Amino acid sequence: MPEFNSSRQLTSAPHGHLLTNVACWSPDSRWLVYDTRSAQDGSVFDGSRIERVEVETGRVEVLYESRHAAGCGVVTASPVDDRVVFILGPERPTADWSYAPCRRQGVVVRAGRPGVAEPLDARDLVDPFTPGGLRGGSHVHVFSPDGRLVSFTYEDAVLDGAGAGAGGPRQQNLRGVGVSVCDWPVVVPPRHPRNHSGMAFSVLVTRLVDDPQPGSDGIMKACEEGWVGQQGYLRRDGSRQRRALAFQGRVVTTAGLPLDEVFIVDLPDDPRLLERAGAEPLAGTATTRPAPPVGVTQRRLTFTTDRLHPGIQGPRHWLRSSPDGSQIAFLLRDDAGVVQLFTVSPLGGEPVQVTRNPFGIASSFTWTPDGRRIACVADGSVCLVDVATGQTLRLTEPVRDTTAPRPEACVVSPDGRHVASMRAMPSVGGDREQTQLFVVATA
Repeated sequence: MPEFNSSRQLTSAPHGHLLTNVACWSPDSRWLVYDTRSAQDGSVFDGSRIERVEVETGRVEVLYESRHAAGCGVVTASPVDDRVVFILGPERPTADWSYAPCRRQGVVVRAGRPGVAEPLDARDLVDPFTPGGLRGGSHVHVFSPDGRLVSFTYEDAVLDGAGAGAGGPRQQNLRGVGVSVCDWPVVVPPRHPRNHSGMAFSVLVTRLVDDPQPGSDGIMKACEEGWVGQQGYLRRDGSRQRRALAFQGRVVTTAGLPLDEVFIVDLPDDPRLLERAGAEPLAGTATTRPAPPVGVTQRRLTFTTDRLHPGIQGPRHWLRSSPDGSQIAFLLRDDAGVVQLFTVSPLGGEPVQVTRNPFGIASSFTWTPDGRRIACVADGSVCLVDVATGQTLRLTEPVRDTTAPRPEACVVSPDGRHVASMRAMPSVGGDREQTQLFVVATA
């Protein structure tokens, strides 16, 4: 019989315990942060608390409890200090301003000051819009490796809905990727009841097109992003690009079909340069989307149209870079239709197939700190994949019923010693299965 590492259940309370797909560990690998949404896949945004559990003891602390009927969730931790960042839905929601992708915000709480939330991104819903503020909702916030910036996906409340506004035809509200520069406050005038100031200067960094030309590199959606490298990546000339985000971009094939490919956006080394607007205003207008700053470069890395199964495939996952920035991991189907791990260089080139298993990768994934392995769920087990050889090591005994490891998160601790995941399990004092947290040792 094969030997498996001991998987340990950390939580058992009769409510949901949801990990985000990355950065759910404290920097010292002592705590896991999570939210309390009820749906096992997190699809219902009804969480009321951000909590953390001490991995060694199982002790739980409440970091934030929402007020005035707001929901909160999708929490990640800073890699350098005790900050956590998460989504906060509207407080005192109304019929015209209830929770939606374009009506949410990021907030920051320090573990040393639980309950005290600071707005991350500012919001301005009245033209002329405030540079550095957003006009909609941010989502899945992740700190950069140095903790200075936060990436997020975004949808626009001003452009939400179809048709024409007072200013004529409007661009569409399309999902894009942005960044917030921490400790750069943005003050917004209170010209709208949902306006608010923020502690960070926020901009959109992806360029979107309402109707991409078939066969072009234009994209109508940008999402599922990830920071590239702990210190960026090496350019072809040996110099270093210090800040970049890989993301999934939706193109249109020559046959008119939408397809998700790997893209990258290079950012200025100095975050303060993100305040420089180009020909289009950073904050957008009443009829146009916010525009990327000068010095932000967007490139397509993969061209999979001619594959038997083209485009990024498999479970919902976020692109994840190796710590040295040389490889960006994502999922494709092989010719047999099995979802496998692939990598591509941030410089482009042909994707490299990593796994060749008869079973597919079944979850989002993260790298170990040494850059040698990737943690994921496959065939009912938490696994480690050797990136050089593709060998897949099961850490846990396979489970193929409803209590199997869930696909949303499989996250390696900063010290590389444990992998955190979720399973739907009977809860203490509850009448149904709830999502609970588990950890397993990597060695």
